[in-house]
This record gives sequence, C-alpha cells and structure tokens, in this order.
Amino acid sequence: MQKRKLGNSGLEVSALGLGCMGLSYGYGPATEKKAGVKLIQTAFEQGVTFFDTAEAYGPYANEELLGEALEPFRNEVIIATKFGFKDGKPASGLDSRPETIRSVTEAALKRLRTDVIDLLYQHRVDFNVPIEDVAGTVKELIREGKVKYFGLSEAGVESIRKAHSVQPVAALQSEYSLWWREPEKEIIPTLEELGIGFVPFSPLGKGFLTGAINENTAFDKTDFRNTVPRFSEDNRKANQALVNLLGKIASEKNATPAQIALSWLLAQKPWIVPIPGTTKLHRLEENLGGAEIKLTGTDLKEINEELSNIEVQGNRYSEQAQKMVNR
Repeated sequence: MQKRKLGNSGLEVSALGLGCMGLSYGYGPATEKKAGVKLIQTAFEQGVTFFDTAEAYGPYANEELLGEALEPFRNEVIIATKFGFKDGKPASGLDSRPETIRSVTEAALKRLRTDVIDLLYQHRVDFNVPIEDVAGTVKELIREGKVKYFGLSEAGVESIRKAHSVQPVAALQSEYSLWWREPEKEIIPTLEELGIGFVPFSPLGKGFLTGAINENTAFDKTDFRNTVPRFSEDNRKANQALVNLLGKIASEKNATPAQIALSWLLAQKPWIVPIPGTTKLHRLEENLGGAEIKLTGTDLKEINEELSNIEVQGNRYSEQAQKMVNR
C-alpha cells in the first residue's frame, strides 16, 4: 500500500489506517480476542501500518488487544491512542487535566506493550482545562520520549490554533465522509494552512455507505447507532439516495460503494488518511481495495454535482454526544 505523510509533521503512515474501536466497543458485542488479533495482523500483512485505538474503547480492552496483536512487529507500525474521558468512560464526562493525561499515558504504554506512543490524541476538547495546558503536557511527554506526536480529535478551529501554537499538532481526527462534509467549511482550510494531517473516522458513515444497511436493518441492542438520529428508520430510507449514487459509480469502476467512498476521501487531499474499521476479514480486504481505485477529475465533478441534489437527513450524534463535540 502507498504511504502518506500527515501534514508537515513527517509522520508517514499507510494511505488507509485501521480504526479498531469496533472490535471492542460501540457496535454490539466485542469481537472474540483471537479473531480480533487475526484481523489486526492481517491488516498489517496487507500493508496497513497505522492503527487507531483509545482508552475509552472498552474501556481499555482495545488497547490491550492492539498491544498483543502488534507486539511482533511493533517497530514497523504507527499506533495512535487517545485520552480525555473520566476513567476512560465517555458517559462519565471529560477529563484532560495534566495529571490525568500523564496517568493515562503511563497506563496506555503498558497496555500497548510499548515504550512510546506514536500519536497521542486528546479525544475531545475539555473546556474545563485550557487547551494550552493540554498541549503543554503532551509537549513534556514528547520531550521525555514517551510520545512522538500530538493530535486532536473533533476539535474546532480556535482550539486547533491555540494547541498548535504550544505544541505542533500532527493530525486532527474527526468525522468526514460523503455524508458528513462539514469539515470542508473551516477545518480542512485551517489544517492546510497549518500543515496538519487529517484522519477521518467513520469514513464509511458508520457502515451506511457500504450499502449493507437499509431502513429494515436491525442493530444489536448495545449498538450505539440506535441512538444516532441519522440512523432512524425514516432517515435511513431518505439517505438511501446517497448509497444509490455510490452504487452507480461503483458499477462503472468495477468496485464497491465502500471503495468509492474511501477513494473519494483519498482524492480530496494528499494528507488525508481515512481509518475505516471492521470486524470482518472480507470487509477489511474490500476496504483496502479502496486505496487502489483512482477517481478522475471528471469522476469527482460528477459526484459533487449529484451530491448537490442530495440532502442527507438526520444529525450525526445524539443530543448528549453532541455536547462533547467542539464546533
């Protein structure tokens, strides 16, 4: 797989990373450990060098899974993890106090079976802690050799600029896809100006853009999509128009809707690295194939023209989750 650099940081990763959250958290029961290890190691064997986790995924179970799976080739991969929730539980609220950042980092190093975290993100901006203090704490951890690069997740422009002035931000991780293009307004121009890489999570719209979900799909009772307005039955039905568009383009390219969605993201900027997640080996192979699809300028123009006639229905977060997103 081709490599990409995240902005001006010098951090080089595979063009597609692997978002590992769903193996342990969020989309129903956790994947059995042996299967999870196999999927992560298969991703590495197929060229993925960028793996994303967080203390909150489990909590802790996902970091432990990655630590075990990636230990045999630790020096050949980039591991990103995150701090920022009380006791690693999003429902408990935010906590980015310097002492918390330090304790979380020390614990994550042990769970990940490593002596350095390649990329450490603040999971959500904590308005009770000045972002300059957060950046300053990570700067100290970098100086101590425990962290290599600093990242932010779902941060707004003001927070990005303030943090970057204290410790250069290597990457911003936020949602971005064909059905959530809000970052194009302010975020992407700011990242380009500052030389910061962009790591889109949910690049396949939490599975919707694969075409495998429709208004009749039933989710596991523990699947967080049950709380997402965009996944209500009516909104799924309304949003099918976007999937139909992807399907049309995919058939022309001898590809799948998921591959077109990922290829579209890769075509936006050379410093964008999506991190699709999956629990299935065949989906992993399909997703990685998206890096091989090349959309022409004509293709991209056609997609944009047709997208302008489609209005995606439903908010991307529940009201409670939206409160933690800094916009």
